[in-house]
Amino acid sequence: MTDDRALADRVLREARLAGHPAGEYVGQENFMDVSEILALGERARLAPGVRTLDVCCGVGGPGLLLAARTGCDYLGVDRSPDAVALARSRAGPARSIAFAVADVPPLPAGPFDVVLLLETTLAFADKAPLVAAVADVLAPGGRFAFTVEEGLPLTPAERAVMPASDTVWPWPLASLHDDLAAVGLRVTSIEDRTAAHRSRAASLLVAYETRRSSLVAGLGEEPVADLLSAHRTWVRWLGRRRVRKYAVVAARAPVNRAAPSVVRLGRGPAPGG
Repeated sequence: MTDDRALADRVLREARLAGHPAGEYVGQENFMDVSEILALGERARLAPGVRTLDVCCGVGGPGLLLAARTGCDYLGVDRSPDAVALARSRAGPARSIAFAVADVPPLPAGPFDVVLLLETTLAFADKAPLVAAVADVLAPGGRFAFTVEEGLPLTPAERAVMPASDTVWPWPLASLHDDLAAVGLRVTSIEDRTAAHRSRAASLLVAYETRRSSLVAGLGEEPVADLLSAHRTWVRWLGRRRVRKYAVVAARAPVNRAAPSVVRLGRGPAPGG
């Protein structure tokens, strides 16, 4: 896909609106719907005055939604100046909302009560430095709310069929728990979103295919071919549960209080091929 995020947002907007149910699209560049974004924000206990860092915020769709609905104090960071510029233009002059260009990790200095990482965990080949950076900026009792593509590492054959496979690094569930525990974070909520994200990938694929000619006119043949190929692959992998999708909240222990109860999914069988 193009590095011009404003262009991509403009060209893909109609298809994305069609690919999400009515009222469930707010500018997100992923498979989450509004209801899922808000549910994760509720489990992270976003509320007025809660200091919130949104890592890899993109063009700001989910973050601006959560800030508007909850009244949290919001900082979004992304490595793309173009994405941050678009997010800032959408935020307007709100005093409790800010955006910054940053390549992470490291993360902006905390402390934060909540760190969000929505639909971008996949891009980090080594998750340990990422979760260590999150833990470092969380206040005692703070929450890390994120989505994750769970599964074994891709095989060479799987990398060959996935565009931009250098940004596709599933996180095995056992490693997820271990990496979080190593920095003092304990999973308190985990929800399987595999079926929902497979359905959304499929509906977006149909929307993109239906509008292929106009998308090519706006973005070019190769980026659109990669977009379609990636969505077909995600539909297949999620449908077979080769990769599973989870929405997770992990918490840092509060000071002088009992640690939160742990929710740990059974390791079960490895994802199929």
